[in-house]
Amino acid sequence: MTTIKVKGHEFAVAATKDSFDRRALQYKNKIITALGRIGLSEDDVEIEIKPVAFKSAPASASWYLNGNYLHYSYKSSRKYVENLYVVLKVIELEVDELLAERKTPQEFISEFSEEKDVEHRRNAAREVLGVDADSTDLQHIDSKYKELAKKHHPDMPEGDAEKFKQINHAHKVLRRELQ
Repeated sequence: MTTIKVKGHEFAVAATKDSFDRRALQYKNKIITALGRIGLSEDDVEIEIKPVAFKSAPASASWYLNGNYLHYSYKSSRKYVENLYVVLKVIELEVDELLAERKTPQEFISEFSEEKDVEHRRNAAREVLGVDADSTDLQHIDSKYKELAKKHHPDMPEGDAEKFKQINHAHKVLRRELQ
């Protein structure tokens, strides 16, 4: 078993070796159940199940809470089903924090609040920083950010304030996704 740290939570992730599609459906149902603990119904939650759960693909869940669009996605694992498991664990742990009153409802909303075009924004951010569309290596992204920020800083000879702002925004978008 591999242990990972995501959004401040550390947990074990076992490699899935069989029954990928069935497990993906189970994880989807568990996500709906976890969010049901804070009063959401199945109609409030959107989770797209990939037709072939053992292939490499990001997993995500979206839901509405108190008029806010909330979203969480993960794509660092090799298989869609394993990515969906990470989404499940993060949501379960965050719901537990909320119910135990270790997090306020506003902190919970802030943790997952996103714009509806979040995936498009993440892809655009990767383009701005010049990293691969599927890059999830935060160290590589940070180094590209530092290189570009230094080059385009307004105090540098080739400095461009607008480009510098764009680079900073792209970095913030990707750090939020990958931390």
